[in-house]
Amino acid sequence: MTLLHKSAMLRCLIALTLIASCVFPHSLVAADEDKRPNIVFIFADDQCFDTINALGNKEIQTPNLDQLARRGTTFTQAYNMGSWSGAVCVASRTMLNSGRFVWNAHAIHNTSEKEREQGRWWGEYLKSAGYRTYMTGKWHCRANAEKSFDVVRDVRPGMPMATEAGYNRPSADGSDPWSPSDPKFGGFWEGGTHWSEVVANHADDYFDEASGRDEPFFMYLAFNAPHDPRQSPSEYVNRYPLDDIAVPDNFLSIYPHAEEIGCGKNLRDERLAPFPRTPHAVKVHRQEYYAIITHMDTMIGRILDSLRASGKADNTWIFFTADHGLAVGQHGLFGKQNMYDHSVRVPFMVVGPGVEAGRKIDQAVYLQDIMPTSLELAGIEKPDHVEFHSILPLLEGGESPYESIYGCYLEKQRSIRTDQYKLIAYPEAQTLRLYDIEKDPLEMNDLAAEASNREVTKELFARLVALQKEMNDDLDLTSLAP
Repeated sequence: MTLLHKSAMLRCLIALTLIASCVFPHSLVAADEDKRPNIVFIFADDQCFDTINALGNKEIQTPNLDQLARRGTTFTQAYNMGSWSGAVCVASRTMLNSGRFVWNAHAIHNTSEKEREQGRWWGEYLKSAGYRTYMTGKWHCRANAEKSFDVVRDVRPGMPMATEAGYNRPSADGSDPWSPSDPKFGGFWEGGTHWSEVVANHADDYFDEASGRDEPFFMYLAFNAPHDPRQSPSEYVNRYPLDDIAVPDNFLSIYPHAEEIGCGKNLRDERLAPFPRTPHAVKVHRQEYYAIITHMDTMIGRILDSLRASGKADNTWIFFTADHGLAVGQHGLFGKQNMYDHSVRVPFMVVGPGVEAGRKIDQAVYLQDIMPTSLELAGIEKPDHVEFHSILPLLEGGESPYESIYGCYLEKQRSIRTDQYKLIAYPEAQTLRLYDIEKDPLEMNDLAAEASNREVTKELFARLVALQKEMNDDLDLTSLAP
């Protein structure tokens, strides 16, 4: 029986159960509790889509993420919508847990705890459906994490505490006052055990407990890695000799519109490396980025081992993604506060019963689609306010519900991406940028000024303005109209 047929049958059973029992729509609805799958959500922080060996980056070592790619299906075109804040993770995680598109999530961000109290929150839906829920790691939402899940340990802030020595480095002469492996700099080492190891430790405990219980479980395992300060044990850094690290082909020493788009010298993420950017500085930061991802990958391997040891793996869905990407030297940028694919596009892998192994789906999705997917798997009817969509139809060969991908950052950037093109709008810089993604995936050749692309630019701009209305985005782009 296919996933789609199972889903349809489940919806029918849910409807009959609700009619018979007259219960609240988000209470226990599946006819057979034992058949409902467990759900494990593994969440990285700041991980670019192009940082997994099995998906094309041969510089990086990610054996356990490679294993997920081989065992399940990868969505190669998964995106975050953007942010109303320089802390892009706040917007991404509020969208994820509320189910709302970016500006509607912004509208409830400050009252997220009220949303949770009233049941309009990811963990609350699964709890009300009879799931045992677990959480550890980064949260960065304004709802109460301890009340959002049944079992909660070590809720982490937006990032480990950084030291001033970790910024504006390495210097032009190659000297560097900071080390990613020295515990004296705190950060991920604060508390004595690297925070990524703490996530794996708690996952071990969670699976041990879940193995002895009958109800299905939902685990929200959120790493702070590979967010800066990008720290890992020296053995991981040593796996990446600087001479083996390539400078990205789309490297720039300075991004031409950095100040106008909010990515200038005062933005925290951008202060990590000196201006102008140098190939050496980019290689050092990419070395540390790869090292902390490989260290996290080792911890993900421990999580997968614990799941197998629990005896629950055969009826468990695993979702892996990140809250957004990161530039780390591409386009002269270091942060995630931009509309280029390295910063808005994320890895997205799904493993579960009936999911095709080694498959890639190139249709566009948002990372937050994991939330309504999990609700459907749990037999929960999608609430009216949830705007993202389940990916189960796509796993069955269906079409993406998104004709194009929307992007935003503050009042400074907007974008629209189709299968072939991306248009980026910079209101303060009074600039449009156009890229042919099919021919130019690294977004190096701006075509907006070419007369031959005028009609494409006009069409995409009109579609972007229409998307703004759908998103409740009131930023006026009229002055940029081609």
